Amino acid sequence: MAFLSCSWFSSSLFLLFILMLAPYSTAQEAAGGGRRPLVPAMFVFGDSLIDNGNNNNLPSLAKANYFPYGIDFAGGPTGRFANGYTIADEIGELLGLPLIPPFSQVSGSINNALNGVNYASAAAGILDISGRNFVSYNTFNQQIQNFASTMEDFNNFFGAQTAAESIARSVFFIGFGSNDYLNNYLMPNYNTRFQYNGDQFSDLLIQRYSKQLETLYSLGGRRFIIANVGVLGCIPYILSQNLSSHCSSEINNLVINFNGKLKPMLHNLNENLPGSQFVHMDIYSMFKDILENPRNYGFSVANRGCCGIGRNRGQISCLPLQPPCLNRDLYVFWDAFHPTSAVNIILARQSFSGTSDIVSPMNIQQLVTLNP
Repeated sequence: MAFLSCSWFSSSLFLLFILMLAPYSTAQEAAGGGRRPLVPAMFVFGDSLIDNGNNNNLPSLAKANYFPYGIDFAGGPTGRFANGYTIADEIGELLGLPLIPPFSQVSGSINNALNGVNYASAAAGILDISGRNFVSYNTFNQQIQNFASTMEDFNNFFGAQTAAESIARSVFFIGFGSNDYLNNYLMPNYNTRFQYNGDQFSDLLIQRYSKQLETLYSLGGRRFIIANVGVLGCIPYILSQNLSSHCSSEINNLVINFNGKLKPMLHNLNENLPGSQFVHMDIYSMFKDILENPRNYGFSVANRGCCGIGRNRGQISCLPLQPPCLNRDLYVFWDAFHPTSAVNIILARQSFSGTSDIVSPMNIQQLVTLNP
């Protein structure tokens, strides 16, 4: 009887996986609850902006699995560095997918990984050494290794060809670079600034990033959404460092230098990796417009965190059980470093169906409806 039960379970999973390979409905259909997803799965790689719990069980100083994080999330605190949804959560919902689980919860459990896996880890950067002040986290290279282990599980369970076809139709959402500046290049206990000027450092990041993305391509990824780095010079943590609460043009110029090289790098990958499509998501431009015109988006507070301590509520980030602001949807920033879920949702929706000035060479909706 146990054998029959196991056989039925495996057959059911296989049928579900095969159904994922069928043509998908339109984006409008997927937006409704209970309708077929636009893609088989979404795989997420990044840092605290999209970590959804991978650091919870690590001996890490970068954790958000405590109240008031998750105060507006149905499951309460989960490890998300936000009051509710991350940008990856909203993109997944627009794709018609259920919430994507963290790798820490699905490792070794293939049935929980069928709709995708989130490998993101707070403090991670493009470089392995970025974020080391937080002790323990999964670097981008480690996240890639974790994805490789997921692919091995898929290949063993479903067969290499079936797994490859599904992964090729799936979406890879990736966002790195913030910690390479905030928790590496700009940190006094790093000697990076003495080794590289801003231009040289951005070159180093782009070279490493390109190789890492090529590795994900070699593992079967074909449809990539790459978010650039946001307006780091205007986050509450940086604003709190001067009495006038001005944005740091020096930090923003470092980011602009990196972002200016990211888009051509992605174009080069599109040209040289057959069957690939790398989409560039301009987080910097979208976020800059929100900061310059907050009322156009329904926000009234753009220069301090909803939860934090000190000047601009950014000198110390959100502490356990600290009461946050009550009107969270009016705030651009949730804590010293991260946007509120209201902002995350705006960024995701603009990228999903936006124009080429913010997402190129096509938007996410167009990406997922391409013929394989």
